[in-house]
Amino acid sequence: MSKKFQTVGSLLRPAALLKYKNQIEKKDNITYPFYNDFEGYKQCEAESTKDVAAKQIEHGLTVITDGEYSKSMWHLDFVWGFHGVSRYIAEHGYFFRDKDETRKYETRRDIGLKITEPLCGRNHHFIKIFEQLKSIAGDKETKLCIPSPSHIFGELLWSDNIGGNGSVYNNPQELKAGLTQAFIEFAEEYAASGGKILQLDDCLWELFADDNPNSPYTGEHINQDEVKALAAEFIEINNTVIDFGHSLGLAMWTHNCRGNYDSRNMGGGSYVKIANLFLKQLKYDRFFLEWDDDRAGSLEALKVFQDRPDTEIVLGLLSSKTNTLDDEARVIRLLNEASEIIPKDRLLLSHQCGFASCDGGNELTEEEQWAKIDQGQRIAQSYWGE
Repeated sequence: MSKKFQTVGSLLRPAALLKYKNQIEKKDNITYPFYNDFEGYKQCEAESTKDVAAKQIEHGLTVITDGEYSKSMWHLDFVWGFHGVSRYIAEHGYFFRDKDETRKYETRRDIGLKITEPLCGRNHHFIKIFEQLKSIAGDKETKLCIPSPSHIFGELLWSDNIGGNGSVYNNPQELKAGLTQAFIEFAEEYAASGGKILQLDDCLWELFADDNPNSPYTGEHINQDEVKALAAEFIEINNTVIDFGHSLGLAMWTHNCRGNYDSRNMGGGSYVKIANLFLKQLKYDRFFLEWDDDRAGSLEALKVFQDRPDTEIVLGLLSSKTNTLDDEARVIRLLNEASEIIPKDRLLLSHQCGFASCDGGNELTEEEQWAKIDQGQRIAQSYWGE
């Protein structure tokens, strides 16, 4: 219906696919992509992906994804697909904030990563997934969503994969070089397979916002020079991959959010506080930004894009975390505010995140999901007239 409405990428998995996904979550004696471990899984994933691509086309979406049906989690499957990585069930999962904003909410635990050999991004399973999607989508635009290199660098940096006995990488700089090269190898094969849009997703920017009470980098006794140096490293590693993607002719997009798991979030932090870092300095062509509640702060952060006339901003004013339709008056009000800062034709609309960043998905039904997508289409069509 409207090219001005976009989805971030992930969609709720059907029950038949979840039957396999729920088993994967609890096992660590299996090997990615797990097809040989569960009879019928590969066929079920392929059929489910074909169905969800058809539904996206039916609901008027102009950029098609595989619904991330090939993934267990939004980021780790991509890392599992690198040569030189093994997966294991950790002692605990990630900790999100529960709905009361006070208690911790633990995620699934199959998040452990062990680097066993130098990383390599060639012959990645995601290329096969993309080629399958491309054949299904026909003449429709497609995109592939993967984690940003800085996000994975951050997670590995805080793991036990560096400098210990038997470690492949002796220090963070060796890890950064190896990881960057693996992303570059993947991007090269993605472009060669006909890929046009590569979206790098990231949930770590808000760690560097000094108004984020949930960040380990806020507080009186934190060395802020070290924090700023780490932020600069995150920007550098991303821009290296972005520049390489551009050299291949790829459109390089990003999505940023503050956590999306079982309709819960990971923390706060406003865009104003990080605008001059990540929004201003990262060289993406299109930014999907989360603005579905007050945690994101003022739209004034968009001012850093005023001197980047070729950059598009997708405002995540709608919520994928709720099972009800969104407040349309609020969405229009914020679109109007944003268009006073950035020309209207450079703006787009989306939900703040996907509907199922991990297999379990958010707390709504598939019917409710598509109703929310249809609402986004109607708002965009009405607001932009296209």
